[in-house]
Amino acid sequence: MKCRMKVLALVMLQLAAVMSFSLPSCLAEETYKIGGLFSVTGPTSFLGDPEKKSLQMAIDEINAKGGIDGRKLEAVIRDTEGIPDKAVLGANELISNEKVLAIIGPSLTQTTLPLVPLAESNKVPLISCAAGIEITEPVKPYVFKTAQNDVLAVATIYDHMKKNNIKKVGILTVENSFGESGKKQLMSQAAQFGIEVVQAESFGGKDTDMTAQLTKIRAAKPDAIIAWGTNPGPAVVARNAQQLNIKTPLYQSHGVASPKFIELAQDAAEGIFLPTGKILVADQLPDSDPQKPVLKSYIEQFEKEFKMPVSGFGGYAYDAMHMLAKAMKGTGGDREKIRANLEKIAGHVGISGTFNFSPTDHNGLSQDAFVMVQIKDGKWKLLGD
Repeated sequence: MKCRMKVLALVMLQLAAVMSFSLPSCLAEETYKIGGLFSVTGPTSFLGDPEKKSLQMAIDEINAKGGIDGRKLEAVIRDTEGIPDKAVLGANELISNEKVLAIIGPSLTQTTLPLVPLAESNKVPLISCAAGIEITEPVKPYVFKTAQNDVLAVATIYDHMKKNNIKKVGILTVENSFGESGKKQLMSQAAQFGIEVVQAESFGGKDTDMTAQLTKIRAAKPDAIIAWGTNPGPAVVARNAQQLNIKTPLYQSHGVASPKFIELAQDAAEGIFLPTGKILVADQLPDSDPQKPVLKSYIEQFEKEFKMPVSGFGGYAYDAMHMLAKAMKGTGGDREKIRANLEKIAGHVGISGTFNFSPTDHNGLSQDAFVMVQIKDGKWKLLGD
């Protein structure tokens, strides 16, 4: 009898040990994995780092409220370093090994475009944080994005120029997907605003001197110059323009709408115009703007948690996660149902604007997602009509 009791006790102990080792695995199965692909390190970390932080912040908020249908969310993040090949490797790992329900990111147009066929063939919703219009136009069923389109950014710049009687421009665009898309829009939209592009130049993403291009543009006698790229190149353009004593108004794209640009350009940033989401001037918005309370809440929480200033880039990931959470409800983790629900999201007031997705629009933002600002005394100044 005593022998049987000892055997039974031993069996019970072994069973308890097995159960204790199995428990974390069971709990892990109860989470929904969300992939994140961002340029966390490298030259464009000013984009990816706040996106990574904002994704985790959004997930923490959602989990604090009970998760999705009682299941918690788990972020699985990979660093692309801004390199397309690493973005592809990271996406394959997230899809094949981690079995994520959706991917948020990447940070750049050039790291997003190679992932479009992967998302489509594997039927995994991808919500990019990049601006290039070709990401979502033409529409691909599983591909969405939260960054404002460059078509809207160009229209915002040209509208401001038209109101200020600027008729001739010189453009300087970066030699990558973001720059090529921006150049296409700058060239194609000019005529409808009564603007002529009198000189078009380009620069490499790692170039450290643009005086030759700026000298050519100055010789064409434009009324204004537009630099189109992401840091550090545009900051080099600003410094070179200052060194050449170019007094022509300088405009930049929304790709530099972060404190990092002012840090890099230093006093050469003074007076520069650019389109941006409203986050940089949230405190200057009228109280009637529906985005104002959303922006102020995000800014306060982000700066308190991470002890650093916000930029609009983090908002791309934050918006993506909160809209994805809406789309996930009631789906049981079915990717096709999530994709279909994303297309139905309307009136979502986010950091980057008010989103209205549809089967024919996977960006969902309109012109009011942008405002024009000018850098004055090292700060962003909201410009009126």
